[in-house]
Amino acid sequence: MSLKEKLNEDLKQAMRDKEVVKRDSIRAINTMIKQIEVDERRVLDDAEVIKLVQRGIKQREEAISQYSAAKRDDLVEKEQSQIDVFMIYLPKQLNDEELEAGMRDVIQEVKAESIKDMGKVMGAASKKFAGVADGKRINEMVKKLLS
Repeated sequence: MSLKEKLNEDLKQAMRDKEVVKRDSIRAINTMIKQIEVDERRVLDDAEVIKLVQRGIKQREEAISQYSAAKRDDLVEKEQSQIDVFMIYLPKQLNDEELEAGMRDVIQEVKAESIKDMGKVMGAASKKFAGVADGKRINEMVKKLLS
């Protein structure tokens, strides 16, 4: 079953179970997918859908920081609950130990020796860990290992 099919099945189930947050979150993902499919006249594959979900999470995290600054805890809670639903549709994220081990392999592959080689490492790591590790975590791990 493709990710889009799973989203549609989960949407139906959320509607049956009257899970408003899950329903609205899945609809938000479907809207992002449809927007690109209509604009670019192509069908998105699972990898592209995962990137859209990650983008949606990042947007909601930015909104949370703004709402927190404005002391709008009700909106922070709403955005966080949407992030929780979005996370269901991402592949299992690597923990810090797995990420560090993988990053050591990437650093050896590109023969990086110092922080000056960070660009090469980031390029290779971003491709290797797409979907299973956030770019921010990858960046922090590269800095930690090359410093």
